[in-house]
Amino acid sequence: MNDRYDAGYGDDQENQYVLVGYDDYGRPVYQQAPPQQAPQQQYDPYAQQGYGYDPYATGTQNPVPTYDPYGTGQQAPVPPYDPYANGAQQGGGSAPAHDPYGRAAASGQQPRVAEQTTYIPQQGTRGEGTQPTTQAGQGYAGDTQAGQGFRPVAEEDRPGADGPGAEPADGDERQYHTAQFAFIEEPDGDSEDVIDWLNFTENRTERREEAKRRARSRLVALVVVLALVAAGGVGYLWHAGKLPGLSTPDSKRGTTIAASAQNRDVIVVHLHNTAKGGTSTALLVDNTTTKQGTTVLIPNALTLTADDGSTTTLAKSVDDDGSSGTLDSLNTVLGTDIQGTWRLDTPYLQNLVDLVGNIDVDTDTAVPDPAAKKKGEAPLVNKGKSQTLSGKMAVAYATYRASGEAQNAQLERFGQVMQSVLRKLSSDPKAATTTVQTLAQILDPPLTDSDLGAFLAKLADLAKGGDYKTALLPVQQDGTLSAEASASVVKDVLGGKAKSPDKDAAVSVSVQNATGAKDNTEKARVILLNGGFTFVDGGTPAATRVTSQVVYADASDKANATEVAKTLGLSTSTVKKGTIASSANVSVILGQDYKPDSST
Repeated sequence: MNDRYDAGYGDDQENQYVLVGYDDYGRPVYQQAPPQQAPQQQYDPYAQQGYGYDPYATGTQNPVPTYDPYGTGQQAPVPPYDPYANGAQQGGGSAPAHDPYGRAAASGQQPRVAEQTTYIPQQGTRGEGTQPTTQAGQGYAGDTQAGQGFRPVAEEDRPGADGPGAEPADGDERQYHTAQFAFIEEPDGDSEDVIDWLNFTENRTERREEAKRRARSRLVALVVVLALVAAGGVGYLWHAGKLPGLSTPDSKRGTTIAASAQNRDVIVVHLHNTAKGGTSTALLVDNTTTKQGTTVLIPNALTLTADDGSTTTLAKSVDDDGSSGTLDSLNTVLGTDIQGTWRLDTPYLQNLVDLVGNIDVDTDTAVPDPAAKKKGEAPLVNKGKSQTLSGKMAVAYATYRASGEAQNAQLERFGQVMQSVLRKLSSDPKAATTTVQTLAQILDPPLTDSDLGAFLAKLADLAKGGDYKTALLPVQQDGTLSAEASASVVKDVLGGKAKSPDKDAAVSVSVQNATGAKDNTEKARVILLNGGFTFVDGGTPAATRVTSQVVYADASDKANATEVAKTLGLSTSTVKKGTIASSANVSVILGQDYKPDSST
């Protein structure tokens, strides 16, 4: 290695460094070299022209011409070039402190020792270059990594004391002097860290308290919101009369609306049993004022007035007068306004139940399978809570009437099936209309598919919300409406006024059942009512008899007695004049020869 180290300054004599030794880590230590004194040479601006210049080192030089810029013919010697001529040589003053070209030595002056700078090149970790120190007679090691300070250069690393490689003094590996160190104040982050930590602890306590205050505020706000929502919900349920145990009728809430002033939409439904015969009738009522839906079951024994003024029963009216005649008769008796008639034959009921996806019914009896070939086979419908019924099972349950049962028992089963169907039907008018159209049945005018679909959708919504009930219209044995019916059903549910036909206009018939079969009384009653007669229950004799007997007391009632015998399917030979214990016009004693119609 050269003894000189050029730190990138070219021929600048003022910035030349020489190797003076190595530090404890084996790194070279450089020191600025003292200026060299070069012999003075005369400046030859025309050296490139060959004047006084020996490019081939022959030892001979061309003579230097004299300089005569004004052409006077006089030649003066060219003085040597001295850029500092205005210094010591010309002005006679002292030489400048810095003489890199050694003029002071030529003039006999002692040159001043230049400020020495020790340079230790080191490899930086972040790509920084090395920098020399500005401390006189001492240096520093470059910053080799982040966070490290400056390293002072030991005395033995400097020439001028013991020189490079000098041995340490006895008893000490190295001797250092305070002049050898340069202390540089480094930023101390500990004090700022302490301040930051104090601020952090103080702020953390404040933040905790603030977080607790915000949490309490949010909790209070949440409780207030929940209380308002609960109060609003309870108020709505109370106002709508849906609050269990606390619901108040409109009359107690100050919003009394007379039953007759309430708006109702009513449609009559006739279920026709196409397999066994017979009909079942119900009114579907939508009270848009009270938001209440009801199925009103009407017994077939209800006495109606026919178009010709004669009395008849509901069952006979459906068979004889059809939809329009029966609708008008019901409006007259009940004081209602029925908008349409829906004839629902049992095959359509079966399809309807299948379309809504079966129904769940709390059945009150087991229904045998009509297709069973032997007795004792498993029933088609089981008795129990929440029995799932298909279309076929629903039809069997809705039309089933056990031996000796009144027609009202079968009618109530029909009402259960209708309410269960409404709970499964869609509440959307369009979807409900699609279901009705899928049945592909022909409706009696003026009822249309869209009207029936929209009406059933409203009832379905009420049934799903628990605002639906089923009520039986009480009818007396003579087919007239009782006072209870007028108050609880006709007035409150239908908003009408009962008007039964005049009982004096019809022939009253007293019936005693001596056949030994209890249900023959009910069958005879239905037959007589359908025939336009008024039925009076004469009770059951203690002994049975084989032959039936029809008795009249007044000769004027002979024709009526003969008509009664024909109506019951008895021979006219059973009619005779006699004594009647009751106030009826005709008295009938049924014997074992009485064979009622199975469809009754």
